[in-house]
Amino acid sequence: MDQPRPNEGTRVVALSGSGMAKVVELPAHHDRDGSYRGIPAPELTRPEAWSTRRDEVMAYYDERRMATAPVLPSLAHEALARMQHALSSARCTLATENIDGMLLKASAERVAELHGSLFRLRCESDPDHPQPGIFGAQVPGTACRLCGAAMRPAVVWAGEPSIGLEAVREQVRNCHVFLAVGTSAQSEAASELIATARESGARTIAINPAPTGGPFDEVFAEPAEEAVPMLVARWLGDDG
Repeated sequence: MDQPRPNEGTRVVALSGSGMAKVVELPAHHDRDGSYRGIPAPELTRPEAWSTRRDEVMAYYDERRMATAPVLPSLAHEALARMQHALSSARCTLATENIDGMLLKASAERVAELHGSLFRLRCESDPDHPQPGIFGAQVPGTACRLCGAAMRPAVVWAGEPSIGLEAVREQVRNCHVFLAVGTSAQSEAASELIATARESGARTIAINPAPTGGPFDEVFAEPAEEAVPMLVARWLGDDG
């Protein structure tokens, strides 16, 4: 893992996926094998479920939120946050497909949460309305303070567009290194960002203990909690 260290102008984009969630033993957002009270999880992560099974959707996300709240971030999350602090958020963009808030909990300055967050609610009518934080169970009947519409979990459901993808894509167009951690690169957002990185001439690096292939310049088939801290330490020159 003899990697060149970033110079003063190097720009890095790091995208983390479901493999990072599994590091801290949290289920992936769209885990097809998961269920809630006998209901397959994918049935509760679709927009139509909010109309037809609202109480069950709320209970599902309440349970996930309260189970996630006390969990501490992994060494991989902390390393990515440390890299952003060392390089600055202007030079180091952190993006994630996870909704667990772990990078922010690890003290990252700024995170593009492409699939939203367990710890926010959003107006069902207008996602641009204020999104209050939530750390326990959602109170039934919670309404948007601007328009009175119902508040729903601020997560991206099946068929909905990723949040802030174009802004991240712009950062990728101008980066020198694109790091994919714990993502198979099969999701639409991940595949788009990787393609953009390659088109822009960035060096693409993947960290995944079970690589699935993909157009990367370099792949480390190692657990994120081992590979990410080592790689970041060498990049920052504090690996001893």
